[in-house]
Amino acid sequence: MPLRKGVYIVPTSHWYIERTVWLIAGAFLLTATALAALVDPRWVLLVIVTGVASITVAFTGFCIVGNVLKKLGFTPMLGATRPNRWNLYFMQTDKWYLERRIYLAVGINISVASTLSLVHSPWWLAFTGFVGGAMVWFAATGYCIMANGLYWLGAEPRLAPERATPGPTGRDAAPTARLPEPRGGLA
Repeated sequence: MPLRKGVYIVPTSHWYIERTVWLIAGAFLLTATALAALVDPRWVLLVIVTGVASITVAFTGFCIVGNVLKKLGFTPMLGATRPNRWNLYFMQTDKWYLERRIYLAVGINISVASTLSLVHSPWWLAFTGFVGGAMVWFAATGYCIMANGLYWLGAEPRLAPERATPGPTGRDAAPTARLPEPRGGLA
């Protein structure tokens, strides 16, 4: 994967399935983390369940919340293109594109941090709370720290690939960069 520059921001012009899933999952993580920190540490099991669900989405494409949202009329932007027997929502799993990697990384991170909060220190809940807040922020603004880290490392995005423009070195430059003007001659 070639390294890139620029900022990766997903579309925020409308509420599609994946963006709404991030909002719901982030709010759920914040709630479960607060309950674990303030009421009973066992509430962190809800965070672990969320992490396992996120890992499952990354590997299989199946998302329970995404299917509920589809039934409510939300449209997918990363939905599988081939129809299935029951008309269920499945996220594309043909390649390990940036957004799919986010699901995997978030799932692993919050599962590990949640487990560590139970067996090592409750301070690990600060990390799960941070991830929950970052997911809500991602849904609201389209900007995600992890998504940009993966983008800079060269992961190919699917939600906003048109925003990246080729740079002079053949690598993707900042999304706001302009292509060089043609030289000489009349157009």
